[in-house]
Amino acid sequence: EPRLLGGIMDFHHVSVLRKETIANLITDTSGVYVDCTLGGGGHSRALADQLTGEATIIGLDQDRDAIAAATERLSDTPCRHILVQRNFRYISEVLDELHIDAVDGIMFDLGVSSYQLDTPDRGFSYMQDGPLDMRMDRSQGRSAYDVVNGYSEADLYRIIKDYGEERWAKRIAEFIVKERQEKPLERTEELVHVIKKAIPAGARKDGPHPAKRTFQAIRIEVNDELGILKDSLEHAAQRLKRGGRLCVITFHSLEDRIAKQTLRLLATDCICPPDMPVCTCHHQAILKVKRQPILPSPEELDLNPRARSAKLRVGIRK
Repeated sequence: EPRLLGGIMDFHHVSVLRKETIANLITDTSGVYVDCTLGGGGHSRALADQLTGEATIIGLDQDRDAIAAATERLSDTPCRHILVQRNFRYISEVLDELHIDAVDGIMFDLGVSSYQLDTPDRGFSYMQDGPLDMRMDRSQGRSAYDVVNGYSEADLYRIIKDYGEERWAKRIAEFIVKERQEKPLERTEELVHVIKKAIPAGARKDGPHPAKRTFQAIRIEVNDELGILKDSLEHAAQRLKRGGRLCVITFHSLEDRIAKQTLRLLATDCICPPDMPVCTCHHQAILKVKRQPILPSPEELDLNPRARSAKLRVGIRK
């Protein structure tokens, strides 16, 4: 369980691009806003500080520790807040349950929280030993243990290559399968050891930690992060009022590519093949998208090196 420190849950997460997100999100200080990735409530707290007592924040997170921490962090804010333990893929269902047709702004922060990364028993960290877990929602079935020990060599290769963009994916998959024949891999430390054996020493000298890409890949697979993103962004855009804002913070090229392509699609009228003489798709743009993403300032990067790959993309409902 998270510890209480001075009345605030010890769910530490430095909210990246916080000022920029809130500045782009708010159109009505008495409006209704959805934080699809509540985390410890950092973005929601910054949002609440700019809103009146008439406003409402709806926070979604599949991690019960995050809900507990955000409840504490938002307890003294004037606006109404409704926190729901649910994955953001269910944004439409949650709004339907609350009898809310449309909202003024919706934000997604797709980074893993510092709390999850830095708590060993959550199994996200390649820097600290813990059980192979990596589930955002610990009530779900599949964990990193199941992926590492149950997936075929071909499937391991596929996810490490596609989701981790790891050049040594084939060798890592081979080494994992060979190692688990002796006994199942149960700890993050064991997986890191196998990855280091698979990657030649010369290739480990420079760049990020050798296990970073593989851990990212397994985390994405366990939580189906990319599979739900496109649909969730489309559902979110549909629930915005005219002029409402959609703010998406991404942290790696795979999810940023999906966010960029999805927002671009939502901002395009006709999506017929170029050689079609007449439009038959009848697709209509519902967003206007800011062309360039917003990047962290040098000052923010000095304070939080984890922000270096972050990008904020903004869409405005037409």
